[in-house]
Amino acid sequence: MTNGFGGFPPEALRFLRQLKRNNDREWFLAHKNIYELKVKAPMTELVLALGQAMQQSAPELIVDPKRAIYRIYRDIRFSADKRPYKTHVAAIFVPRGIPKKTGACLYFHIEPTEVVIAGGVYMPDPVTLRALRQHIAANWEDLLAITSQRSFRNMLGNLQGERLVRPPLGFPADHPAIDVLRQKQFYVTQTEPAELAEGPKLFPRLLELFSAMIPLVRFLNVPLKSLTVGTSEGEFGRSLTW
Repeated sequence: MTNGFGGFPPEALRFLRQLKRNNDREWFLAHKNIYELKVKAPMTELVLALGQAMQQSAPELIVDPKRAIYRIYRDIRFSADKRPYKTHVAAIFVPRGIPKKTGACLYFHIEPTEVVIAGGVYMPDPVTLRALRQHIAANWEDLLAITSQRSFRNMLGNLQGERLVRPPLGFPADHPAIDVLRQKQFYVTQTEPAELAEGPKLFPRLLELFSAMIPLVRFLNVPLKSLTVGTSEGEFGRSLTW
């Protein structure tokens, strides 16, 4: 496959570093052309290239840049942190037919210090969490078949997420998958050096990791296709920088 993206220009990370030190409207407006040309435009190119590359392996994912790329502007209406801009650029690929903040997804972001690549469900609302646990309880062997593969474990490690101390209500303590059922989040993530974003290796690395994550994302989305909720306040985003 021909590499569909050659990397972000050096000005992109430089802009994000400077924005972190000058996170105010006056500075941003004075440098907005750099953001548009050196950050947003390459990000759009990257998302389009990923969409073309994944259209056969994951046709259910939405890869339209207008829907996938996060806005640089922070929602500060109810936040004590009044800095107006994010200091990273991010994109999320969600499945068709499932609300954006409900379904399992693929996600990545680039910030001055690292590139974060993730897949799964990060902050499910109670209805979604219950549906996921019921699905896992009934199909735990299918989940194990995905997460126990050597290639999956070598590339992504273990399934991650905050975990209850005790079994969740309605699930027996001796269930074979009780450790997973105690989780409140279900995702995998990989962190790469920020310099990866500036070269041609970013595109194939994203494809490699996303390809490994897609079976997990599909498994998690099975019980969510019939849900009509979409009220989760959490999502992949700034929170994934821990």
